[in-house]
Amino acid sequence: MSPNCILERVASTKSTNDDLLARWRAGELIDPVARIAHDQTSGKGRAGRVWLSNPGDTLCFSLAYPFDKRPHELSGLSLVIGLAVIAGIAGIAGAMQINETTLHQQGLRLKWPNDLLLNNAKLGGILIEGGQSNPSSPTWMVIGLGLNLRNAEVISQNLENQTPFTAAALDQLLPHHTLIPDTDFIWLKLIESFESHLTQFKEHGFSHFKDSWLHWDAFNGQSICISGAGKEPVTGVSSGVDDSGALILHQHDKSIVIHAGDVSLRVPS
Repeated sequence: MSPNCILERVASTKSTNDDLLARWRAGELIDPVARIAHDQTSGKGRAGRVWLSNPGDTLCFSLAYPFDKRPHELSGLSLVIGLAVIAGIAGIAGAMQINETTLHQQGLRLKWPNDLLLNNAKLGGILIEGGQSNPSSPTWMVIGLGLNLRNAEVISQNLENQTPFTAAALDQLLPHHTLIPDTDFIWLKLIESFESHLTQFKEHGFSHFKDSWLHWDAFNGQSICISGAGKEPVTGVSSGVDDSGALILHQHDKSIVIHAGDVSLRVPS
C-alpha cells in the first residue's frame, strides 16, 4: 500500500463519496484518501439510486485518487475497479486456499459497467464520481465501493423493489462455518488491490485489462437489454468490450457500442 494514502475510519456518515467530493471541490485533496464508515446512512448507487447497507453486514468505503489525465481519458475505470475487487477478494481468501480460479468456478462475475455478482445475485456495487476543477489541475476521481459481507437474506429483504437482483454476500464464497475476516483486514486488502490496479491503469489504460475483464463478464454471449433514463431499451447479444471499456452489443448483422452512462443491464425476461 502506498505510504501516501491517508486512511480514515468514521463511525457514521451520510456518504463517504460525498465526504471526499466535498473536499475535492474545496481544493483540500493532496494525497489519496481512503475513507470507511461503519454506518453509511445515505449511501448512493448510480443514477441517484439508494445504496442500502446494514452496519456490520456491508463494507462501505471510498477512495479519492488523482490522475494526471483528463476525465475523458479514464474510460473503463469502473471495469478496472471491478477487477481490483476480485483480486482483493482472492487475496482475502488466499489463506483458505481460495484463488481466482476457485472464485470463478463458484460463480463470481462482473456486470458491466459497475456491479459484482455471485451467481447473478448482487455482491457489490461501484460508484465513481469526480472530475477536474481546471485544465491544469489533476483529475480527482472518488471511487466508492459497497460490498456485502454477510447476511445476504436480510440484505435481499432490504433491497426489495430497489433492484431486479437478490443480494449475495462475501461469506458465501468461504468454506462452510468459516468466519469472515475482520472488516479492517478486508478493507486494507481491497485498498492494496485498488492501488496496484490503478497504477497499471494509469500506465497502460483499460486495454491492458480487456481480456481479463472478458473472463469475468457475467453476460458475455447472452441476449441482454440495456435501458437508460429517458431512452428506449436496446437489446442484442453482449459481445465483450472495446479498448475503452465500452460494451459491444451485436444486433442481427451489425454491432453497436454502448458507452458508460446512466444505463442498466439485465437479462430480458
